[in-house]
Amino acid sequence: MLFICYSKCSTCAKARQWLATNGIDYQERDIKTQNPTSAELATWYHQSGLPLKRFFNTSGLVYRDLGLKDKLSMMTETEQLDLLATDGMLVKRPLVINDGGQILVGFKAAEWEKCFKG
Repeated sequence: MLFICYSKCSTCAKARQWLATNGIDYQERDIKTQNPTSAELATWYHQSGLPLKRFFNTSGLVYRDLGLKDKLSMMTETEQLDLLATDGMLVKRPLVINDGGQILVGFKAAEWEKCFKG
């Protein structure tokens, strides 16, 4: 399982603790130093069945500084994925790709319970 996170993110810390408590092994990848590529994001987006906006860190400074709230709806899917690939701080975290191919965006304990113990 791939666990993509940011070391200074409190939500990522809660998710990491949840994984440890539940004895789930994972490979950790820092989103700041190893941002997902546009191709990876496209694959995960299509696998997830989630709206593309869910992959954006809408509460982040970069998102707000770029004024993306008003711009995303005018961008193509490819443009949005390419933009996400430019800066890890734009991507919602943590991002989990489990061995069964399920994608989790953000941390909600109930959602993770369903995915891993379900």
